[in-house]
Formats: sequence, structure tokens, C-alpha cells
Amino acid sequence: MSQAQKILVTAMKPTGAPHIGNYFGMMKQAVEYQDSYQSFIFVADLHALTTLHDARALSESIHNIVLDYLAVGLDPEKATIFLQSSIPEITELGWIFNCITTMPFLMRAHAFKDAEAKNKDISVGTFDYPLLMAADILIQDADVVPVGQDQKQHVEIARDTAEKFNLTFGETFHLPEPIIREGVGTVPGTDGRKMSKSYGNTIPLFATDEEIKKAVMSIPTDSKGVDEPKDVESDNVFALHKLFASDEEIKSIEKRYRKADGEAGMGYKESKDILVENIMRFIAPLREKRKEFESNPNLVQEILQKGGEVAGVRARAKMQEVRKNTGLII
Repeated sequence: MSQAQKILVTAMKPTGAPHIGNYFGMMKQAVEYQDSYQSFIFVADLHALTTLHDARALSESIHNIVLDYLAVGLDPEKATIFLQSSIPEITELGWIFNCITTMPFLMRAHAFKDAEAKNKDISVGTFDYPLLMAADILIQDADVVPVGQDQKQHVEIARDTAEKFNLTFGETFHLPEPIIREGVGTVPGTDGRKMSKSYGNTIPLFATDEEIKKAVMSIPTDSKGVDEPKDVESDNVFALHKLFASDEEIKSIEKRYRKADGEAGMGYKESKDILVENIMRFIAPLREKRKEFESNPNLVQEILQKGGEVAGVRARAKMQEVRKNTGLII
């Protein structure tokens, strides 16, 4: 099987406006992969219910996340974009996986362990989340699933679940492989921690110029002056430069940070001004593109309906095989 024929499955989770960490961490890759794989990209509305219990907010987030992905270059003519809940076979398969999976197995999942460590009141949905994700992946016969290093376990659980099903009921699923992009590191937030909405340290992907400036200027720095050498490894402003500046510009900034080769020094104010300008230049066309898509009120519904029809055909065919192998068809 050639790479162009391989099936890729990934998701967009509708839980708020994306930030630049989301873009460089996953959205950019989804756009790039659509030219190399047969991509199935779903809006994970059922997964969102583990944390989002506001009907209006969820509905708006579903609509907005599709517009966001379209604005960054996802093409519904190349990728199948659909709503998770529009494929009822996914939840049916998730239930079947429940019936062959033990609680100790799921208790090793990172999301559960993290919630347990924080003494959170854990819902059944949060506990069961990995098996619904396994159903998302396996029902489309995915060959590959792009994930960050911290999400690799989700693919491992899907593979383990597929293996157990195959051993129990006969060969039905093949095993997906994770795609972990080299060089796609963690995008730092304005406070130095991983950029995350829960930390309140983000730069929104479709931010206004004023929002960009306010976010960048809030990044804490040390007290070194213009002519004092600075540590490029520990400075969060420099870390963000690497996402938006050209290679030549990064080399120049680094020399001036280190005050190397006779270069004039660089103060943090100048560094932040350059970063603001580069982020504005990057975000401006994305904002404009999004506005174009917003002007068509029926676009998102049409894309999701068409994508759901395509994904639904594959899901129904796979579930016929699953029902036959489990004895659910007499």
C-alpha cells in the first residue's frame, strides 16, 4: 500500500478558541498530511462532553473549530471532515470495547491518573475516554494517527484493544501506528509553561493586533540590559521567535542576544517588538481567510454533512464485520 492510500485519522476537539500552540502542535500537521494520506478528521463533540456541559457553547464551538481549520488550510475536497456524533456506530463499537476491557487496564491511562492525583470527581466518560478514542480510530481502519509524544498512549491503547478483540473474536482490526513529528516541540506560553487555555497563557490563533501585543509584552524576562549577554535557551521570547522568524533573522537575533561577533546587543523590548510584528504578519491573513468562510452561513453544515456521509459508509461496513464476528448478527 502506498503512502497516498493510507488512512489517517485525527480529531479537532471543540473546547474553545485555538491558540498558536494548537496550530504548531497539531493543526499545521493536519493540513500538511491531507496531501499525503486519505485523511478522516472529525470534530470530537462526544469527547468534549467530558468537560463541556453547555449546549449553546458546544454548538458554537463545533461551528467555530471547523472555520478555524478551514482558515489555516484544511481542504474538505482533500480531507473528510465530519462530526463524531453523526456516526452512531462509533459509540456502539465503544460499548463493545467496554465489554472486553478491564478497569485496571483503563486505570493506567494518563488522563485518569492525572484527574485522580488532583482528587477530581471523575466521570465515567473521563474514565472511559480512551476506549471511545480507540473506536474513533479503529472504525475507520486507520493506518496512522498523528499525535504528540504526550498522546502516544492513546494510540497504544487503541492497538492493545484491537489486538484483544482480534484474539477474542477473530481477525477484524489492523493495528494503527502513531506519527510523532520530529522537531515539533512544546510551544511555550507567555508564562514559560506549556501554552494552554487552562493556564491562561495563550496567544490566540486569530488574535487582533492589540491582543497579540498585549500577550507578547506580558512575557516575563530577566533584568539584563541591552548590552548584557542573554541566555537564548531560557528566554521565552526567543523560543517564540523560532516559530515565526526566518532562519536568517533567528541567527541575527541570537548573535545580538549573545552579543557575539561584534553585534550590537538587543534588549527585551526590541526583541518583543520584533516578535509582535512577526506574529501579526502571520496571523493577519488567517483572520481574513476566516472572515471569508464566516460569510457563508451554511458552509460548515454542508461540509460536516458531506463528510459524515463518507465516514458513515466506512463505519457501517466495519460494524457489519464486527457484529458478525461477535455474534450480534444471527
